[in-house]
Amino acid sequence: MSDALHIAVIIASTREGRFGPTVATWFAARAAEHGQLTVDLIDLADHPVSTVLGNTPDPGMSDLTARLDAADAFVVVTPEYNHSFPAGLKSVIDWHYTQWQAKPVGFVSYGGIAAGLRAVEHLRQVFAELHSTTVRDTVSFPNCWDKFGPDGNPLDPAAEVAAKTMLDQLAWWADALRTARTIRPYAA
Repeated sequence: MSDALHIAVIIASTREGRFGPTVATWFAARAAEHGQLTVDLIDLADHPVSTVLGNTPDPGMSDLTARLDAADAFVVVTPEYNHSFPAGLKSVIDWHYTQWQAKPVGFVSYGGIAAGLRAVEHLRQVFAELHSTTVRDTVSFPNCWDKFGPDGNPLDPAAEVAAKTMLDQLAWWADALRTARTIRPYAA
């Protein structure tokens, strides 16, 4: 591959006291070490988004929109709220359309015993509607609060293997879809 793929790692939770930044920071470091990727860590808490949709996007989202547009691939780092994903993430997804098209999306989930996997299953349906390709393998942390050490790294080395597997799949899809979009623009 001639030039690096640009991946946006999105912290989906905006709640006070959230665990997402710990998980996302660790994962973004794994992505940066991958060798084929440049990483843009996007914290949705830094981009206040209205959950009320109108006819035009909030002008305050122009920076976020540009960052999403620049990405060749996405990784959503999400908890599970009430068997689904956070409302702020849904708003960001709904405010954008072409930014997601013909690009791959991977998932890192965390939470209680279900590890956020129900949120991931809902997100797969949403991203399919936006003409995105979701990668099969995920990274998930059940009972996440007990799974990370004081240094911010997972205690179980299997997390590193899961991250590499998912990043390899994401890089393959990102390269293939970027090449395809260059040869022939995607028409939804």
